[in-house]
Amino acid sequence: MVQTLDDDGTVDPWRRRARRTRRQMPLWQELPLLLVVAFCLAVLIRTFLLQAFFIPSGSMEDTLLVGDRVLVNKVVYDVRDPLRGEVVVFRGTDRWAPQVDDQPKPGVAGRLARTVGDLVGVSRPGEKDFIKRVIGLPGDRVQCCDSQGRVTVNGTPLNETYVLRDSPLDLPPNPAECRSRRFDEIVVPPGQLFVMGDHREVSQDARCQGPVPIDNVVGRAFMVVWPSSRWSALSVPPTFEDVTGPATASPGAPPVRPTPQGGVLLMLPLAAALRGSRAFRSVLSSRAT
Repeated sequence: MVQTLDDDGTVDPWRRRARRTRRQMPLWQELPLLLVVAFCLAVLIRTFLLQAFFIPSGSMEDTLLVGDRVLVNKVVYDVRDPLRGEVVVFRGTDRWAPQVDDQPKPGVAGRLARTVGDLVGVSRPGEKDFIKRVIGLPGDRVQCCDSQGRVTVNGTPLNETYVLRDSPLDLPPNPAECRSRRFDEIVVPPGQLFVMGDHREVSQDARCQGPVPIDNVVGRAFMVVWPSSRWSALSVPPTFEDVTGPATASPGAPPVRPTPQGGVLLMLPLAAALRGSRAFRSVLSSRAT
């Protein structure tokens, strides 16, 4: 064990007495403190870094299935804007209809559990939370279809191997719903994204509900974490590497936003609380021996 010594090589009795005093907190008092600290850490991580989202509908099948949980990186778009092919979680505009299955209203205990789940990021999504794939960036020209029935971005056709159930080609476009595969060319406005679900037959997306402001994006979904049998990364399909165009120089696009520092500042008091914990001190002492 590392000890603090005086100049003459003896152990400082005041430091030894103070250390003994700190260790007198009983476990039944220390355990609730650790639980509170752990809860606060979970809230901070959910607010600034990562959040788990529950998939409530089949609009992203078979990439994401109903009941899957994905991890969403909430920091990445503070240093850059989204890229084509990424799967993003966002808040829909007033035009976006909810795609959350109807659920009975919970009782008092259910509402309390949902509130706690919201704080730590494990509850069901809200009615305005959506998850889709980015197809077009600001300034891109998106339309469907080419001679092979493919979506094109800036004239480049996408080979969307992740789309297993596409919309029918024989249905005429309908601005009120997204059942048709065909839609006229759309120039994505500055500061917005053109997003689509991977299950085109049921996905209500930018084809009929309009683009999504980049500022509404919560973060990038980068991994399926539950159920464990479906652990996988949500990578960008290679077909998007072939797309070129004016998106990177779109006039009026929002500037790169700075990374928030509030989470770092809020972590300081929690670190101080952990430092006073007997369990935490025991870890430190074990590393120092």
